[in-house]
Amino acid sequence: MSPTGRGRPALLTLILILSLAGAASARAQEDNGFMPKGGKTLLLGLYGDAAHAAALREIMAARHDEAEWRSLMAARQQTLSDRELNELAAYLSVNTPVPDSALEQAAKSGDLAAALPADGRELAWTQCQFCHSLFSGYLMQQRDAQGWRSIFLSPFHRGIKLTAQERETFARYSAINMPLKPGDVPADLRY
Repeated sequence: MSPTGRGRPALLTLILILSLAGAASARAQEDNGFMPKGGKTLLLGLYGDAAHAAALREIMAARHDEAEWRSLMAARQQTLSDRELNELAAYLSVNTPVPDSALEQAAKSGDLAAALPADGRELAWTQCQFCHSLFSGYLMQQRDAQGWRSIFLSPFHRGIKLTAQERETFARYSAINMPLKPGDVPADLRY
């Protein structure tokens, strides 16, 4: 058998693996739409276009506590629900101001959104499913923010590579948005 003949099954296997990984990735990105929007997503929905770049940069550079952010955003936007206002205020209170270096780099690239840290939905989607079902281990849990912070004290959660800021973002998002109703979750993700 020629050297190229031996490589053909390995190449076909590699192509199959990459195809399946791509399909799984596309499916995963499709699936998270059932989860409530996180603060970053809400912020970009309001200010993510070129016409609002100055307002987005102003928000990203400001520092306010959660109550102040809620009041400021409620005065600016009447389109958000109470839950969305709470989520946006919680996200902004933890993640702003964005460091000047990140803002400058994002402005140079023409993509201010790149400077925004992940929101709670993104963190849950990318971190929770490696070890347990997203459904029973996360989506159906009701805890306050301290209850969600406490999960990181267990031995199996201590090793998760999240910063203190990411853990706080996750805890506040989860306290505001969980639990979901079972019917809101796609059937293939329920168990």
